[in-house]
Amino acid sequence: MFLKKLTISNGLELIRDIQFHKGLNLIIDETKTIDRRESGNNVGKTTVLRLIYYCFGGDGKNIYKDPEFKEKTNTQIERFLKNNNIIISMTLKDDLESPRSREIEIRRNFLSQKDKILEINGEKQKVSEFQNNLKELIFASTHEKPKLKQIIAKNIRDENNRIAFAVKVLNPFTTVEEYESLYLFWLGIELDTSARKQQLLRDQTIENNLLNRLKREVTLSQLEQSLIVVKRTIDDLTEKKNSFCVNKKYEQDFEKLNRIKFQINKLSTSLSSMELRRDLIAASKTELENEVSSVKGQQIMAMYKEAKFLIPELQKSFEDTIKFHNLMIKMKMEYITNEIPTLESELAATKRKVSELLAQEKKLARELNKLGVVDELQGIIADISKAHEKKGTIEEQRRLWKYSEARLDEISTELNEINAGIASKDGIIQKRVAEFNKYFSEMSNKLYGEQFVLSADKEDRGYQLRISSLSGNLGTGKKKGQIAAFDLAYIQFADAYDIKCLHFILQDQFENIHGNQINSLLTEIVAEVNCQYILPVLRDKLPDDIEVDRYEILSLSQSDKLFRQK
Repeated sequence: MFLKKLTISNGLELIRDIQFHKGLNLIIDETKTIDRRESGNNVGKTTVLRLIYYCFGGDGKNIYKDPEFKEKTNTQIERFLKNNNIIISMTLKDDLESPRSREIEIRRNFLSQKDKILEINGEKQKVSEFQNNLKELIFASTHEKPKLKQIIAKNIRDENNRIAFAVKVLNPFTTVEEYESLYLFWLGIELDTSARKQQLLRDQTIENNLLNRLKREVTLSQLEQSLIVVKRTIDDLTEKKNSFCVNKKYEQDFEKLNRIKFQINKLSTSLSSMELRRDLIAASKTELENEVSSVKGQQIMAMYKEAKFLIPELQKSFEDTIKFHNLMIKMKMEYITNEIPTLESELAATKRKVSELLAQEKKLARELNKLGVVDELQGIIADISKAHEKKGTIEEQRRLWKYSEARLDEISTELNEINAGIASKDGIIQKRVAEFNKYFSEMSNKLYGEQFVLSADKEDRGYQLRISSLSGNLGTGKKKGQIAAFDLAYIQFADAYDIKCLHFILQDQFENIHGNQINSLLTEIVAEVNCQYILPVLRDKLPDDIEVDRYEILSLSQSDKLFRQK
């Protein structure tokens, strides 16, 4: 699938009509480096990449928000996009050289609710279905995982993590199992178990947290022995109660009272179960809250320093990284607490029913007192009631303990089956990685006289892709070249295996590559690949012998910005 065109309009007037072609596509910023503001690009060349990502389902906030300080908004751009109802239209095409080949048109605006435009081929889309429908059209895939935006992350490299790393293109807190489903998809191995595996691992974490919470309070042996003791107490008290001699009227009312108490005990047990579940979830939530900005601070700082080393011009602050970490913790808390509203509703209903039964119990108790029930019998009945409540609490703790253990066994068994299924494809995985390396090593050799190698390593939680180099760590410019070689080699690999893919690569901050490699990459290598290589770049950062006019698809300047706003 290729990019055919991107248009920007306000519904009546066409603001931009950007036509793409095969090979190299240059989005030129005419700003002179010596006059360029320190804040960086402000004519819109990178925005083109972000508009394309927006058409694939991005939230669009990076189009008008400061890249370093997310809370700061370019209100002028935001108002322009919304007040003028700016519509972005992107057309994809299976084959640019075939007029009759299939096309996909996506239209979006920046408004909400009834004014929102979100269409595929003229058909309105629900936000919840948009990415799945687009994924099916482009990749012929109906599986839940990986998500569309994960699949295309390496094709649109406009954010820091995608610019800095060839294969680790998702956010820094993405799990191994999520990466595994993405990497296997890239290799043309799509599994319908990927989403299930990720769900099972989330469930496993929750059940482990709940079980560990129980274990901190009591042991299973203590629960079992406590239950034996409380049952013995109930038997002794019941026998003592039955030894009392009472009249027939009393026996009838007393039997009715017992039935009510039984219902109260049963509901009390249910209350204990729900309250215990709620408290355990709340405790897990508290543990996550304590993790915010503290437990993983050193790890995040280490990750940040590594990224800063690879990208000296990194726009992300450490505080911004911490905020992102805290957001991920918040999402985890929302996940584990999503059943609390239902629990609270059930608790309220059960408490109302218990209150009604307690009122009936109190009324009957008064009647029984009128019949001459002795204080001692009343005390025995109260003790029996308390013993039953204690028994219900202990039984519920034991049930939750055994349920969590059984559930963890079930999860482990199913995970083992899924992992065994994935491991059985190791031969295919290694073969395809070897095929990919045929293109990757050849391309990197052309660029640097050095062969980069991709490997697929099986770990406990899933497969990981890694790139190695005999020279050790790469500098920033060389890292950019490695990423370019990876992306271009992937298209060649995908075509060789008939794997559906996007045949375009959007690469920001390309200027960091050394001039020698820029020449080789742009004038030789890209021309040999069935692709579109789309670069936003400052004109005076390109080598003098690049035929800019031949490859230019858009020219921007301070007097002619992307949206042509004043």
